[in-house]
Amino acid sequence: MNTIKKYFRVDRRKIAFLKFIFEAYDGIVTITTVDPDKGVVQLCIAPGCEDDVEMILQDLKKDILIEPAD
Repeated sequence: MNTIKKYFRVDRRKIAFLKFIFEAYDGIVTITTVDPDKGVVQLCIAPGCEDDVEMILQDLKKDILIEPAD
C-alpha cells in the first residue's frame, strides 16, 4: 500500500512543533517542509492511520493555523 500525501499551510513558526508532535506518534506520518516561507508542509500518512492523523490535526487546529494547501 502507498502512503497518502496531503499538503497543509501552517504558521511557519510552528513547523518544528508540528514535526515534534507527529514524531511522538511513531510511524503514522512523516512531514516534509515544502515551502518554509509560506509554511507549506507535506504529510505522508501511513496506510490505515488516516483517522488518527485527522484527529490529531483537528486537535492542533484549536491552537495553531493549519489549513489545506493547494
